[in-house]
Amino acid sequence: MDLASLSKLAPLSVAVVLGTRPEVVKLAGLIRLLGPGCRLIHTGQHYDESMSKVFLDEFELERPHVSLAVGGGSRARQISDALLALDGHFSESRPGVVVVQGDTNSTVAGALAANCNDIPLVHIEAGMRSYDLRMPEEHNRVVADHLATVCCAPTEGNAANLKNEGIPAHRISITGHTVIEAVAEKLPTSAARADLLGRYGLQPSAFVMSTFHRAENVDNPVGLEQILRALGKLSLPAVLPLHPRTRRRAEDYGLGSLLRSIITLAPLDYRTFLALCAESALIVTDSGGVQVEATVYPRPLVVVRDSTEYPEIVGTFATLVPPSGDIVAAAERWLERMPVAVEELSELPNPYGDGNASARCLEAVEASVKSASPD
Repeated sequence: MDLASLSKLAPLSVAVVLGTRPEVVKLAGLIRLLGPGCRLIHTGQHYDESMSKVFLDEFELERPHVSLAVGGGSRARQISDALLALDGHFSESRPGVVVVQGDTNSTVAGALAANCNDIPLVHIEAGMRSYDLRMPEEHNRVVADHLATVCCAPTEGNAANLKNEGIPAHRISITGHTVIEAVAEKLPTSAARADLLGRYGLQPSAFVMSTFHRAENVDNPVGLEQILRALGKLSLPAVLPLHPRTRRRAEDYGLGSLLRSIITLAPLDYRTFLALCAESALIVTDSGGVQVEATVYPRPLVVVRDSTEYPEIVGTFATLVPPSGDIVAAAERWLERMPVAVEELSELPNPYGDGNASARCLEAVEASVKSASPD
């Protein structure tokens, strides 16, 4: 995308609504391409400094033009507070188009606010489906898709999901996944990764990296206990950067003693997190973004969820195990095949594209702005 085409966007004409760490990671490339055309709006859904500001700084993004600070209330409270604030802002200062990403409460609030104000909407990471309606994220992403003027679908399968739900082909653009380029940009070199391992007292391929934050796991005392016990029983030590919410739940449920058999870390910056994942033997996680990131390093995954919106990697890069299942057995099957398993994964084509998704998303944004402009 050249500078001449970017100049078509008026200053602050594209409102990019985000509120969580993963959204910053996945939207950073597009935000930079938008340049002065971007009006960055942070809802404050992730309000902890370690989960918000540090990632804006790491991707060299400017401070948000608008900060809403909706805080850490219930899902309904977060969505309603963000919606009301966005509605007021869009009424006073109307953008040409609104961009949202993924499946967070900020995503659905931004989509609804755009719809209420009759503003074109571009949904990045559209068409993802777990078909598990117990997941709040599934409802959020479906609503955003059906309100969107343009759905930027990472894969052909995501596009097929949208078409099966009646969304016409002219509203769908297949872009690849934006996190591929984020990993390519921020993954440290081998030498830098070795330095980081030394800082944490770790050896290459001699530990299991883990992350857990989803409500179905961390808000369930039985499920969280099963996960923590499983991590403590692995044949390699488990490293767990603790999301603030996960730490609070472990304390609330009296599970602090189980954390002593795990190497717990404070939340990590993105580069360090990628480095540890890339040098691990295996990743055990409930994260959506990590499932895509691991296809780049690559590293095998045990995804601890009842369902996943990333079916493309199940049976190749990933094993899907419910929280009530045998997490240890699934992990040990991978560990028994190391390092051959990593060599096999490195030969597989990446199902999430070539690392140019942000440029394709920019084309969708520009088309939306153009279609909404008066002749």
